[in-house]
Formats: sequence, structure tokens, C-alpha cells
Amino acid sequence: MYKRLLLPVQVPSEVEPLIRFAANLVDADGEIRLLHVIPTTTMPEVARAWRASVNIVVPAHEAGAALDVRVEPEVKAATDVPGEILESAETAGVEAIAMTLRGDRRSRNPFVGHTISGVLHHAPCDVLILNRLALAGERVPRILVPSFHRSPPPRAMQLAQQLSARHGGVPVRSLEIDGRTAASEPGSVPVVRRGRSRLSGALLGRQRRLAETILSAAQRERFGLLIVGGEEEDVEGPFLTRRFLEELFRSAPCPVVALRV
Repeated sequence: MYKRLLLPVQVPSEVEPLIRFAANLVDADGEIRLLHVIPTTTMPEVARAWRASVNIVVPAHEAGAALDVRVEPEVKAATDVPGEILESAETAGVEAIAMTLRGDRRSRNPFVGHTISGVLHHAPCDVLILNRLALAGERVPRILVPSFHRSPPPRAMQLAQQLSARHGGVPVRSLEIDGRTAASEPGSVPVVRRGRSRLSGALLGRQRRLAETILSAAQRERFGLLIVGGEEEDVEGPFLTRRFLEELFRSAPCPVVALRV
């Protein structure tokens, strides 16, 4: 699916799980570039962090060798963490960035609030955000792709199909969240047709947060790996805002991957 993929990592515990997940998405001759940004340029803090980064670089090489995938780790120091991630992505010509939700609310960089906000809004490539369960999961029982349109985002379905193939052909099901059925079917419940599940407008009409609505639909399908996708022009829409991702990741009892293209 991708020729070159960038993995910004913050702590050593992220290294092996992120590389294992990314290995499912890179082409046979693809490359994973792993980036650790030291969030300061002040000495001696940089020197201490640079020495400690061996705990990221060495496991990166080991994980790549174990999975038979090319991994190129890099360590940089910068006060503008999202800016450094974006610059590295553009310089390396990567096709996607995959990372966990993180950030420093006290940051004074131009992307005030959260690292992922800057990456989501300014990345020149696909962006995948993973929750902790997506990193920990070795086995995927089924893959669910919610959408407010007649069909889910094509790239989200492509990602689902790629992961399905890498996990032995597990089923992929789209969750069509449709508010137009509220008037005609006020008591309806989600039903499955041709591999899709429609969430009735009656549920959407309740005073529920969007993340809870999606998780309710996913629960009826017995959860699984949940892939939430959004096109670039929809970044400010109902999907893939920082608040939505935080609520979804905080509440989800299942692996979740958010994809912005």
C-alpha cells in the first residue's frame, strides 16, 4: 500500500508495536522511517536524551530485522515537534505518517494544543493515528469501517482490505450511519445487508457524542478493528478532529485506526 512510511515515536515502548503494524502496510520493497524528536534544543538536556535514544534506535533495527522489513531510524532535536515531523515527511517523500495520539498542551509551537493537530492539518500525505489497543492487538477478529455517506471513504476501505489480507482474510464490514431514516423508521435498529450495517437516525437524534454513536454501532457488530476515515477536505468535519479522536480513543474498548488522506 505504501512505498515509504514515517513513524514518529515518543517512547521506546512504541517502537516494536508501531513497526509491526506498519509492516502490514509497506510494499515488499518498501521502507519504514522511524523518527524520534527530542523536544528541546537546550544542553545538557539534549545530550542526555540523545544518549537515551539508543533505547529507540536499537529496538528499531532489531524489529526491522525480525520482520524482514527495512527500517531507518533517525533522532532529531527540535522545540517544534509537529513541525519537525512534517519537515521530515516532506524531505523523505513518505506516502504516509503513522503515529499514536500524543501532544503537550503547554506547547508554544505554531500548532498550539496538540502534536497530532498540526500533523493532521498540514501533512502532505496520508496520516494514520492508532490507539494503544491497535498497537497491542496481534489478532483481528473483524474490521469495521463507519461512514456518514452511502459508502465509506475509499482509502479507508483500501486500508481495511490490506489489513484483512495480512490477517488471513478477516471480514471487513462497513457501518453506514444514516440520519435520513429517522422519520420513516423511528424505532429501527442497525441491520446488516451485503456486508453493511446501517445505524438508524433515531440513534443519531439522541444527545450522544459522535464517538459514542460510532462505538454503539460497532458494539452491535461485536467490535473488532475500527477504521475511521476522512478525506482531506473533511478534516474539519465530524471525523478526525482532535477532540473527536481523543473521545473515541478514550472510550473505545477495541483497536482503532483513524485515517486522513
